[in-house]
Amino acid sequence: MPKVLISDKMDPRAAQIFRERGVEVDEITGKTPAELMAMIGEYDGLAIRSSTKVTKEILEHATNLKVVGRAGIGVDNVDIPAASAKGVVVMNTPFGNSITTAEHAIALMFALARRAARGRCLDPGGQVEKNRFMGVELTSKTLGLIGAGNIGSIVADRARGLKMKVVAFDPFLTPERAIEIGVEKVTLDELLARADFITLHTPLTDQTRNILSAEALAKTKKGVRIINCARGGLIDEVALKAALDSGQVGGAALDVFVEEPAKASPLFNTPNFISTPHLGASTTEAQVNVAIQVAEQMADFLMSGGVTNALNMPSLSAEEAPKLKPYMALAEKLGALVGQLTHGAVTRISVHTEGAAAELNPKPITSAVLAGYLQTQTATVNMVNAPVLARERGLEVREVRTEREADYHTLLRVSVRTEDGERSVVGTLFGDSAPRLVELLGIKIEADLAGPMLYVVNEDAPGFIGRLGTTLGEAGVNIGTFHLGRRQAGGEAVLLLSVDEAVTPELLTKVRALPGVKTAMGLNF
Repeated sequence: MPKVLISDKMDPRAAQIFRERGVEVDEITGKTPAELMAMIGEYDGLAIRSSTKVTKEILEHATNLKVVGRAGIGVDNVDIPAASAKGVVVMNTPFGNSITTAEHAIALMFALARRAARGRCLDPGGQVEKNRFMGVELTSKTLGLIGAGNIGSIVADRARGLKMKVVAFDPFLTPERAIEIGVEKVTLDELLARADFITLHTPLTDQTRNILSAEALAKTKKGVRIINCARGGLIDEVALKAALDSGQVGGAALDVFVEEPAKASPLFNTPNFISTPHLGASTTEAQVNVAIQVAEQMADFLMSGGVTNALNMPSLSAEEAPKLKPYMALAEKLGALVGQLTHGAVTRISVHTEGAAAELNPKPITSAVLAGYLQTQTATVNMVNAPVLARERGLEVREVRTEREADYHTLLRVSVRTEDGERSVVGTLFGDSAPRLVELLGIKIEADLAGPMLYVVNEDAPGFIGRLGTTLGEAGVNIGTFHLGRRQAGGEAVLLLSVDEAVTPELLTKVRALPGVKTAMGLNF
């Protein structure tokens, strides 16, 4: 039974879901990094919110850890490169608090429009202060979205309900999607020039850091009001302070800051500035939603192999997983076979799916091929860290899909490019979806790839099989299965034999001494 640790306070329904799905769970919160390091080794999964810091040091002690689940969007507290290198899947729940965050952005927009957060009905002398708090209507104003993904699209929907015009800057927004969510797709400069209100809904990356810089703020419509409920660092806080003081920006409301918790900021105490302490996801509904979602996602992964909202691995739904599982097993075996047969530098590996295989999600299949291939060269490789290791080694990876009818209903071909040219192996699924090799280095041969095997390339000549059998018998080696293929009569032949124990160097020496043997090596699956 898989075992999960919930290390941050979380809605109790998370633990209930784990137990209902057959996962053992401990709820132990408030531990120091040293205490977490001492206990993490016994867990397969770690469910966190924002308090637990999953560092490289903690991951080094996580000998059984397979998945980290963040109940929420941000994963700033997880060392994703270190987790990937360790082969640990990192998941988040990007949709659990989408409505809550979008509503908070709308609330701050209202507060800016009506100066509600700083207004008072009466001054100390009992006089009405209305003139100091003159606001604006939202109706007919232009809202500029920087980021039109899940949360941004919800904000757009609410803004259109307020009769606002919505323009959006998002490099990933297609024209069709823009029409669907009712926004006008524009460039960043166009948005800055036209928007009465700007709200940000984009991740913090090297491309988006300080997207609202001093230069960008200077291009905005004078008096623009700015809201950020996404990530600190999207706005240059010093530049925003200057723009507020000059009147270029008429008001700003931030829920997130460069440094959090935000104990100090140049923006604090600025009259036309509103701040909230990262409350974007702080509703009862959102806390319940993200707890439920992280438990469901982690349980699916640990119990069935389903991968949802992973940040370092291709997604694989719980429905897809059973269908893809035999293909991934075949892919891993073919990767391991070509890895064991290939000597010298490999510059490219190609994964070619044909027939029924071409209709499936190719990413998990490719990851399984890479895992099988790299397992022949390094330890502790799995589908998570295999693509990372492949990139680090400069290995070019190609995916090719062919839906045409082939000799088999479904085929998977794995090819590698070396200094000596292309080498490929081909497999299919037989019967009850059992993996089966059907072609080896251009030679038709059918074989199960399991356990220790002996691989021999020899000249096709009478008496060879008898001599090989005698040699194995004299060495006390029992043959499980025997598979033979050849290019043509009297040409080059290939033998794959499953044996009951690992092939020893002494046995290989005897086999290589047989007349006609070109290559002999032991394989293991």
